[in-house]
Amino acid sequence: QVQLEESGGGLVQAGGSLRLACAASRSTFTINIMAWYRQTPGKQRELVASLSIAGTTNYADSVKGRFTISRDGAGRRVYLQMNSLKPEDTAVYYCNAALGARLTNYWGQGTQVTVSS
Repeated sequence: QVQLEESGGGLVQAGGSLRLACAASRSTFTINIMAWYRQTPGKQRELVASLSIAGTTNYADSVKGRFTISRDGAGRRVYLQMNSLKPEDTAVYYCNAALGARLTNYWGQGTQVTVSS
């Protein structure tokens, strides 16, 4: 099992930057996939970026070139650096961990990101 806690959300103007952080209760080097998802009211939660245990990254087309997922050297925090933010990036952002042979999902409580035009 793993507990996740996000931080770093807030209000920013279009074109600005934010960095989200996800603190994990165990080393993310032992977690198959760490990811960031986002959700807006009335829509399904969508994958924004993922980071595999081997270090492979994957991004949604809508954020490629603007967002970067990474982790710290100790593997206890995963970050989402968001640059050139757009109003359509406004959402609740969730940290996700997929763990074990069955890729059991664990979620943080979410952090609100609001981008004003």
